[in-house]
Amino acid sequence: MQNDRGSNPRPGEISLAHCGVLFLDEIAEFPRGVLDVLREPLESGVVNISRASRNAEYPARFQLVAAMNPCPCGHLGDPVKTCRCTAEQVARYQSRISGPLLDRIDLQVQVPAQAARILVSGPDKEPASARVRQQVVAAHELQLQRQGCNNAHLQNNALERHCKLDQASRALLMQAMDKLGLSARAYHRILRVARTIADLQQQSDIQLEHVTEAIGYRRMDTARQAS
Repeated sequence: MQNDRGSNPRPGEISLAHCGVLFLDEIAEFPRGVLDVLREPLESGVVNISRASRNAEYPARFQLVAAMNPCPCGHLGDPVKTCRCTAEQVARYQSRISGPLLDRIDLQVQVPAQAARILVSGPDKEPASARVRQQVVAAHELQLQRQGCNNAHLQNNALERHCKLDQASRALLMQAMDKLGLSARAYHRILRVARTIADLQQQSDIQLEHVTEAIGYRRMDTARQAS
C-alpha cells in the first residue's frame, strides 16, 4: 500500500487517497499481510515508515470502500446459479479479512445479484443518487453545526455527549456486544453510525430503530458468530 522500498520511502496508494476514497475490488484476493497494513491509518489517519536513515510520516485519512464475492465461486446465495463451494471453503475465503480489519469496517452490506431488466433499464427521472446526495449534504451540515466535525471524528467525551442512548437502545447494544463478541472499537463505531442514521432522518435523538440498523450493518461479524 505504501511505496516504502529502499532508503527513500514515497507515498503509496493509502496516502494518495488522503481526503478521498480508497476502493479495493476483490479485497479477499489481496495478501492478508497487505490488508492488515490498513489498520493503523484507518485509526490514526497517518502512515509511519521507519528506515535506518530516516522516519517518514504521510497523511492517510481516507474512506475505505471494498468489494468481495461471498465465496470463491461467487454464487453463494444466488437464486439462479448454484454455489459449488463447501462450508469450509466459504469460511476460509471469508477469513482472509482479519477480525481486526473487519472491526474497522462500519458498514458491511450484502448486495444481491441484479436482474437483467434492471441493469438495462434507463435512469429514473429523478435519480436515487441525487436524492441521497441531498440527504447526505443536509446531515453533514447538521453535524458541523452541532459539534464542529463529522460523526466519524467524534472521540471520548464528545462521542458520549452527542451519541446518547435511551435505556432500550443501550440494552439492545449491550446485548449485541455480548452475543456477537464485539470489541470496544465496534461499540464506538456503532454509536457513530447510529448517530449518522439519525442525522440522515433529521432526528435530534438516536432512537432504537437507528441502533438496530447500525448493528445490522455488522453483517460479517454476525455471520462469523453464527458459523
